[in-house]
Order: sequence, then structure tokens, then C-alpha cells
Amino acid sequence: MPAKARIGHQIAALLGFVALAHAVSFLSSLAIIANAHGWYTATNKAPWTPPDWVFGTVWTVLYTAMAVAAWLIWRQRSGPRHGALSAYGIQLALNLAWAPTFFGMYPMLGTAALWLGLLIITALALGASVTVLRFGPISRTAGCLMLPYLSWIIFSASLNLYAATAN
Repeated sequence: MPAKARIGHQIAALLGFVALAHAVSFLSSLAIIANAHGWYTATNKAPWTPPDWVFGTVWTVLYTAMAVAAWLIWRQRSGPRHGALSAYGIQLALNLAWAPTFFGMYPMLGTAALWLGLLIITALALGASVTVLRFGPISRTAGCLMLPYLSWIIFSASLNLYAATAN
């Protein structure tokens, strides 16, 4: 493949990974937007809960970093990249499941939805950890790009735990 075609292929792949990550973000945000100013405003939140605007800003950066990390793994033509990308896909699916469970199911299930959300976000933290561990040996940069995401997931799990126990 000529150099220009390879570069175009790489750019298209990067844009695809970014689009996929931000599609997950958008789909997750639908449940949040529908409920953030409803039942969620009246709940007891952890004292360390940041202002609402922080979440959108942080998630935008994190989804972009995750996409770049996945793209860096995809670019590798050798090694266990398929297993690493499978781990990435699993944690992305868990990420997508969390917001509709935590925010969307609360009106129907009450506190049970918060506990179910905690179960999902715990699995997500484990999935993100596996992704970091699989990405790191293939691309140190990709593994490092996933670390802020893993940290934010753990922080979010603490917010979820507080909400489940206090409401």
C-alpha cells in the first residue's frame, strides 16, 4: 500500500475509534440528560461529588484518550492485539450499560438500580483494569492513556456506592 494510502487508512481508523467512543458517550448521556434534573437532583450525593459541568468535560477527554489508546493497539500488526481490543470492547459495553442502569432504571427500581449500577461499574473497573494490563505490553502509551479513565471509573464507583447507601 502506498504511503499516502496508509496514512489515509490510519486517519480513517483513528476517526472510527473516536466516533465509536463518542457514540457510546452520546448514548450514555441520553439516560443522564433525561434524569439528571429529575430524581437525581433530589438524591443524597457524596460530599466529594464535583459540579455537574465537570462530568461532561472529563468524559469528553477520557473518551477521546480511550479511542486514541485503542487505535494505538489496533495499529500494531503483531502481538496479542485482538485480545487487548476484545477487553477494550467489553469495558466499552459495560461503560454503555452503566448510565442507563444507574440513571434510567432508578424511576422504576429505586435504590435497587443504584446497587445494580454499582455492580456494573465494579465490573467496568475490572474490565478497564484488564484493558490497561493488556494494552501496556503492546503500547506503553496506550496503557498510560487508559489510566486516567480507570481512575475516573474508580472515583465514579465511589460516588455510586455513596448514592446506593445513602438513598
